[in-house]
This record gives sequence, C-alpha cells and structure tokens, in this order.
Amino acid sequence: MAHLQQTVALAPSSESCTPRIGGLSPQRERRAKQLILDRLGENLEVTELAEACSLSRSHFSRAFKCSTGLSPQDWIRTQRIARAKQLIRLTHLSLTQISLECGFCDQAHFCHIFTRSEGISPFAWRCREVPGMKPERPQSAAAPVGIRLAV
Repeated sequence: MAHLQQTVALAPSSESCTPRIGGLSPQRERRAKQLILDRLGENLEVTELAEACSLSRSHFSRAFKCSTGLSPQDWIRTQRIARAKQLIRLTHLSLTQISLECGFCDQAHFCHIFTRSEGISPFAWRCREVPGMKPERPQSAAAPVGIRLAV
C-alpha cells in the first residue's frame, strides 16, 4: 500500500513525458518528490529541495507549482496527510505519535491541518474508517457525580 502511494506520488504530473513550459523536468520533479517522501517526517525546507534540483528557491517554487499544481509546501502537506491517513488506518499509534511520524510539530497542529483538509478531525476519521473503533473519552480525575468533596 505504501509502495502504491509512493508510485502515484512520484509520477510526473504532466500527461506526457515532456515538461510543461515553466515546469520542472520529469527528472527534477521525481528527485524533489522522492526527497520529500524520504524525509516526510522531518522539517524539510524548500531551499533544500531547490538545491537538490540545482535551482534557486524562487525558480524551483514556481516550476514545482507549474508541474504539480501545488506549491512545494502544499504538496508536502498533502503527502503528510495521506501518510497520516495510512497510519491511522493500519496502526494503533496514538494521534500524537502519528503527528510526529508525519512531520507535524505537535498533535494540535496536525489536528488543525487534518481537519481543514478532510473536513473531519483525525479522531473522528479514525472512528469512521477503522472497523470496530469506538469513540472513548479518557477517564477524568473529576469526582463522580453526586459526591461532594470536603473543602
């Protein structure tokens, strides 16, 4: 499954083998996408991608968007969400572990980006997508209802 996602993600966006005018060459597009996928859990700067393609940051950003239809940051975010959905579906990792594994700085940021992208929180998505997953609330330390605490 991960191999299929990677194969699809690495495929040049152009319908033919020739690059779009103003876009990346197929080799540079593949190189940039592979670097992103290899380092998805890390903080990868656009400058590093541009250097790997022997282009300036601004030229790389324009050409990448022309080739893929997305800015480098948006393409990275899309791949991180796709990877998170894979991990949610196939593992029992906590959302915190998944957020860090996918390169988000923390769970709150991950939940915000995931919800904005998918229209549903990662927890609700997990409950919907994973058979047998039931929403459970963590046990709170609050006193049971009807019991008064001495103050």
